[in-house]
Amino acid sequence: MAVYTDVSDEALTSFLTDYDIGDLVAFRGIAEGVENSNFQLRTTQGDFILTLYEKRVNAQELPWFLGLMQHLAGQGVSCPQPVAARNAAMLNTLAGRPAAITTFLPGVWPRKVKAAHCRPLGQALARLHAAGQSYAPVRANSLGPDAWKPLLESCRGQADSVVAGLEAELDAAFEHILPVWPGQGSNPDLPRGQIHADLFPDNVFFLKNTLSGLIDFYFACTDILAYDIAICLNAWCFEEDGSFNVTFARQLLLGYDDVRPLSAQERAALPVLARGASMRFLLTRLYDWINTPADALVTPKDPLDYVKRLRFHLATETLDGYGV
Repeated sequence: MAVYTDVSDEALTSFLTDYDIGDLVAFRGIAEGVENSNFQLRTTQGDFILTLYEKRVNAQELPWFLGLMQHLAGQGVSCPQPVAARNAAMLNTLAGRPAAITTFLPGVWPRKVKAAHCRPLGQALARLHAAGQSYAPVRANSLGPDAWKPLLESCRGQADSVVAGLEAELDAAFEHILPVWPGQGSNPDLPRGQIHADLFPDNVFFLKNTLSGLIDFYFACTDILAYDIAICLNAWCFEEDGSFNVTFARQLLLGYDDVRPLSAQERAALPVLARGASMRFLLTRLYDWINTPADALVTPKDPLDYVKRLRFHLATETLDGYGV
């Protein structure tokens, strides 16, 4: 469940008087998502999404996220576009929370990923990266490599209760990731720009086999572009049994190359970037698994899936080893 803050009809009706989007017809909570309270909003002018930003979100960063979405939409990327109030503000307050209204994107996310989804995904990701090059504001990745060891330390003493020997396994894995991470120390850097950083299947909408939009930009940041591809390889190209789907990966990379061909250096770095992407999501899931109260509204995601992904990537030294 992803509605943490209730909104009364009266409060919402009053809130909407500051916008030129018509009168309220209906609204309902959206159960998907884990960070914010989301509502589907229908007015006499159409459908919109209302988001209330909860305490885990840094309110000072919200203008960056909203500005990025506005910029990307203006560059032709199909993503939610913030709706400005009459005073031109994209961010306002509702029920004691920062709140924004965005345009509604048609489509559904793929409950079962197919090869036909992966090439359009790669193309859309590359278009996002290309469009983001002209968005000048910078937001550092708060869940990048510098955050991983502190996250593990916060779980130390409890990680082995999730997977036997996990602490030692993760300590050892760092030695295969951090010393060779692009841009760290004397390592050559790779092209950087604005990345989505959370492009899982539930953040990508399709109408039949046509990709209709990308949503949920609240982990977006300025980082290595190819790292975004590695996140997608993990999120889209593994089967439920933990096996790697080579066909899906090939289609994703072909789609990306259709729009923004990867350099040889970027392709060579994908295995270590995939290890890092596995580490990032393993650690945040591990933290939530350990620290989320049993009566919480959100069920934490099992970190075991990303333990399996990390092990796979650690055993694969080069991109040729993936078969792509």
